[in-house]
Amino acid sequence: MDRLLEMEVFVAVVDAGSFAGAARRLNMSPPAVTRAVSSLEARLGARLVNRTTRSLSLTEAGQRFLASARRLLAGLETAEQEVSGGTTTPSGHLAVTASVTFGRIALARKLGDFLAAHPAITASLMLVDRVVNLVEEGLDVGVRIGELPDSSIIARRIGEVRRVVVASPAYLARRGEPRDLQDLKAHSLVGFSGLMPQRGLVLMDKGKRVHVTAPPLLEVNDASAALLAAEAGHGITSLYCYMAGESIRAGRLQPLLRSHWPAASPVHIVYPDSRLLAAKVRAFVDWMTPRLSAELQRLSSGQEPAPGWAAAGR
Repeated sequence: MDRLLEMEVFVAVVDAGSFAGAARRLNMSPPAVTRAVSSLEARLGARLVNRTTRSLSLTEAGQRFLASARRLLAGLETAEQEVSGGTTTPSGHLAVTASVTFGRIALARKLGDFLAAHPAITASLMLVDRVVNLVEEGLDVGVRIGELPDSSIIARRIGEVRRVVVASPAYLARRGEPRDLQDLKAHSLVGFSGLMPQRGLVLMDKGKRVHVTAPPLLEVNDASAALLAAEAGHGITSLYCYMAGESIRAGRLQPLLRSHWPAASPVHIVYPDSRLLAAKVRAFVDWMTPRLSAELQRLSSGQEPAPGWAAAGR
């Protein structure tokens, strides 16, 4: 069997999570998929995949080979596009990632619109609240909030978002509104581990970042849960402005301590560093950049505490 086909089948098995799923994606029979992976393992002299009746996992050798296989296949695709003079219609499967709440609120519908505008492309969207390695996890492009320490990726800035501190009017009527950072210690917090990993609030005081320690009354790992708990009057919480924007505009939450909010965090579309950029990735980046920039502005509108709340395209 052709080496590249074996490699493509192996990657499809990993991405689909099963041999049957890869067979459907590649329009091959399940036995043909099994033979391709077995042939690849025999040629390499190493087992790549652990198979059971219910699950599939990569061996250590499989994990190492997967990253190389992805790079080779991506390079082949982009090389073909370069030779064709860049006239190839963007096509193929696009794997996208973003944080859970941003993906649900801002990206999912836009991604559907993108696919409608590019009918030769299909996509999968992986929403996780962690920084993923795009190459190792088989992802073409992602949206990241915050600084980018990874120099192996290319980034296009689409805007920025601020962390806000909020509580419900009912909670504030019952407990009073904090006027300074010291007041927070007498209040109940709803901890969101994604933005409050040290069980407290990161705020600004006299131009310096400070950590206000106050053990949460309730701690959750999901922004929507923190939002609902704060709306229900269980305490003060810290969220990104796009998470809390609709609740603030509707009056369910009230911003607090605006002058102490941290500086805005940048938002980027990111993709692996490569000399050749696949047409499907270029199409996504070019199409999505102005639309997500506008969406960031919309989600953050009406809550401007200071210049630079959610400036797009900087």
